[in-house]
Amino acid sequence: MTTTLITGANKGLGYETARRLIAEGHTVWIGARDAERGRQAAERLGASFVRLDVTDDDSVATAARTVEAQGGLDVLINNAGIEVRRADNSVVPTVETTADEMRKTFDTNVFGVVRVLHAFVPLLRKSASPVVVNVSSGLGSLHHVADPDQPAYMFPGMDYPASKLAVNMITVQYAKALPDFRINSVEPGFTKTDLNGNTGFQTVEQGSEIIVRMALVGSDGPTGGYFDRNGALPW
Repeated sequence: MTTTLITGANKGLGYETARRLIAEGHTVWIGARDAERGRQAAERLGASFVRLDVTDDDSVATAARTVEAQGGLDVLINNAGIEVRRADNSVVPTVETTADEMRKTFDTNVFGVVRVLHAFVPLLRKSASPVVVNVSSGLGSLHHVADPDQPAYMFPGMDYPASKLAVNMITVQYAKALPDFRINSVEPGFTKTDLNGNTGFQTVEQGSEIIVRMALVGSDGPTGGYFDRNGALPW
């Protein structure tokens, strides 16, 4: 039996990914900082719930002990993320972005990934086929953001793309450090979720496709890569 933990899984892409992996036979932990919403999501799906706030060291450490006590972990999906927006849901322009806004974004999207990896890698080492999926974004591609022919070029903000670029670097460095793991970044696409104020044009079913696919890779699968549902992406 494959055991999977998904952070930020009480709604959106995390929830849909959990639903699909349960259908594939995985035992799934719903990680969420809101205990009530997390438990409700787990009950609906037939999953287990663990309270996990990726911005809090104690919360992450406690979650790791809980998962370990219940048998360990095979797949970790770092899905929790935020995007700081204005009250009218518009993106904060680059030249107006403050250090505090950057710090808030990075605390969840970057430092949160590191916190969770640091706590859960010891559990994953015990798995026969450990897998990590880091949910990134097409905005984390320098190639796409710098290319006027790519949609990402038009994105006006800085903090979210910079955080996802950092996630991609984390992926590469962890993949090199842990060659027996399969560790990859994925780009779900512009999906309609609360993160972007439901402005995306993809469904969560479409967006979760690449997350699920990379969660299911075997020991002969790719590692240290960056993928969307059509294949490898340029960094």
